[in-house]
Amino acid sequence: MTRHPKVPGPGEPMRVHHSMCFGCGLDAPVGLRLNVTAGEDFCVTATMPVVDWMQGGPGVIHGGILSAAFDEVMGNASILIGVPVVTVNLEIDYAKPIPLGSTLRFTAEVLGKSGRKVYVRSQAYLDGFEAPVAAAYGIFVEINLRKHFEGYKEGAVKAPQG
Repeated sequence: MTRHPKVPGPGEPMRVHHSMCFGCGLDAPVGLRLNVTAGEDFCVTATMPVVDWMQGGPGVIHGGILSAAFDEVMGNASILIGVPVVTVNLEIDYAKPIPLGSTLRFTAEVLGKSGRKVYVRSQAYLDGFEAPVAAAYGIFVEINLRKHFEGYKEGAVKAPQG
C-alpha cells in the first residue's frame, strides 16, 4: 500500500467531494461541515462542531449523525491511497454521550487493502480530552466513480415503479 502522489500533504486540507456533500460540503443546507486534514502516512484528522440540529437524546448528539461523521472521515482516509470507495460495513462502539455545543476531533487510519476492500479505523474525541468517546471500524470497497454514479445526477434517476 502506498500513499497516492497527488493527495494533499500532511497538514493540508482534504478536498471537498462536492459543495452539496452532507459530510464535507459547504453549500449543503444542513450538513456535518467536517473539516478533514491529511496526516502522515495513511492518516487523516477532522473536526466537527456538535450543533443543536444534531440532537438525539436530550442535550446529546444522535448516534446516526456520529455514524455519518465516521463514514465521511474514514472515506476521506481511503483517498490517501488513491482509491475512491463506498462503505460496505461500518461498526461503531459508543463509549460516552457527546454533548451539544462541543467539538469532536476525529482520527482515521487506513489499516490495509486486499483486492477491492479497504480497511479503516477511526476514533472520536471531545476537544481537550484524551480518551475516545467513540471508535469505528469500517470496510470500504473500491469503485469506478463514473460507473458507480452513472445516472444519479440530479433529476436523472426516477423512483422504481411498483
